[in-house]
Amino acid sequence: MAPPRMRFARQVLLLQIGVVVLVVGVGFALVGWLLYSNLTDQYEQRALAVARSVAADPVVGDAVGAADTSGVVQTRAEAVRVRTAALFVVVTDRKGIRYSHPNPDELGEEVSTDFSEVVAGKEVWNMDEGTLGYSARGKVPLRDHSGAIVGEVSVGFDASTIWDALLKALGYCAAGLVGALALGVAGSALLNRLLKRRTLGLEPHELSELVQQREAVLHGIGEGVLAVDPAGRVSVCNDEAARLLGSAPSPGTAMSTLELPARIGEAVADGSPVDNLIAVAGDRVLVATCRPVRRDDIDLGMVLTLRDRTDLETLTRELDSVHRLTDALRAQQHEFANRLHTLSGLLQTGHHNEAVDYLQALSDTPIVPLGPSAVPDPYLQAFVSAKGVAAAEKGVTLEVGEASWVPTKVIAPVEVTTVLGNLVDNAVEAARVGARRPARVELDLVADGSTLHVSVADSGDGVPERLRDNVFLEGVSTKDGPGHGLGLALTRQAARALGGDARLADPGGPDHGAVFAATLPEVLA
Repeated sequence: MAPPRMRFARQVLLLQIGVVVLVVGVGFALVGWLLYSNLTDQYEQRALAVARSVAADPVVGDAVGAADTSGVVQTRAEAVRVRTAALFVVVTDRKGIRYSHPNPDELGEEVSTDFSEVVAGKEVWNMDEGTLGYSARGKVPLRDHSGAIVGEVSVGFDASTIWDALLKALGYCAAGLVGALALGVAGSALLNRLLKRRTLGLEPHELSELVQQREAVLHGIGEGVLAVDPAGRVSVCNDEAARLLGSAPSPGTAMSTLELPARIGEAVADGSPVDNLIAVAGDRVLVATCRPVRRDDIDLGMVLTLRDRTDLETLTRELDSVHRLTDALRAQQHEFANRLHTLSGLLQTGHHNEAVDYLQALSDTPIVPLGPSAVPDPYLQAFVSAKGVAAAEKGVTLEVGEASWVPTKVIAPVEVTTVLGNLVDNAVEAARVGARRPARVELDLVADGSTLHVSVADSGDGVPERLRDNVFLEGVSTKDGPGHGLGLALTRQAARALGGDARLADPGGPDHGAVFAATLPEVLA
């Protein structure tokens, strides 16, 4: 079994700590090198300054020029050495023979370092190794009272003094660098914690697999998926959602800028769970489900799923049309049975002449006198018959206007009956609850070539002024409570799908109710 892989967040933390330590270490080394260079230069210049002060003493220069044998040079040089805490103050002649030295045994001996440049008149400062060890040195020419070079003055400071000063300075720097290291480690730990929160504790390979799975699921299912972040911006929109909504919002788009159906927009804005919400988007009927998403008490936004119910709605309309036709046929059957019973009774009672007259009257009269002869189409006849029976059950009279005239057949019965059904149902309901009596609805149907013009007027109280501009919007209804506000939206959708429209022709007034009109092109033969 393979050992468990170290978590990515811990790897990042260790890497960051390593980088911080490396940077601090490199910075410490660089500071140490700069301090050492600076201190070395300072001690070399200090040695050079002491050497210049000794060389400026005319007594020393004249004594060396006169081959001092009284020890004046040694006395003065040692006094300067003690006063300046120098490692040595050495005075030589032009041949490099010492006239002063901390160790009296070295007097009269030649110096161990090169002195040729100095006696040639050049000042020299450097780090060098001599009989007293490694030191920072400064050398200057020694002149007598006449200005002639008679030797050199060499002053040195012990290198250990430089190291002591360097270590002291580095101690202060180390304290600051330790604080910087602690801040760096704390910052790395904080960044690691933030990274874990932002990635929800998931590893990179888990994130990669999650993205692949998400892409496979989002673009492989038949439902539209629209994910919204807590700020109300689109984070995910799959192809099906873009198709159903008619637009493909890019990630980061504010939901408030999208042209969503009113019901879906309200559900998203409210943020509460919603199931099987029916909405109209363009020429489609959608079923929406809205779910808020949380993980470890963190609000991740919500997911909106959309299903296309257009085909199902079309089948529902066709079934409704068949039901209306069935109701009309049932009414015809009932009427036909009554007429057969009447004819049978006439024949059985021997009233043959009356039976002949009755048959002649039946041949000249439509079986179902529920619509005018100017509207012979079977779909419209069936529709008027079924709706007339349904309206009568509610105490409302449905009439077809005398101006109606549709001489051709309907070739789009589903769309036509959808528009007529919703308009008539609304009108019947408005007349039923209205104050005027008798309650009635008038339906006018007029053909203009292949275009059918529809007008539905009722005896109700009219459309309230506050709803007149939005009565065809989804969710807007004169009825209170849920489940209303979809019929007129479907009516306009069906009309516009044909290239026509539905509108409120007259909102109604004191003497009449509302009048709705629709134009349906290319629905007649």
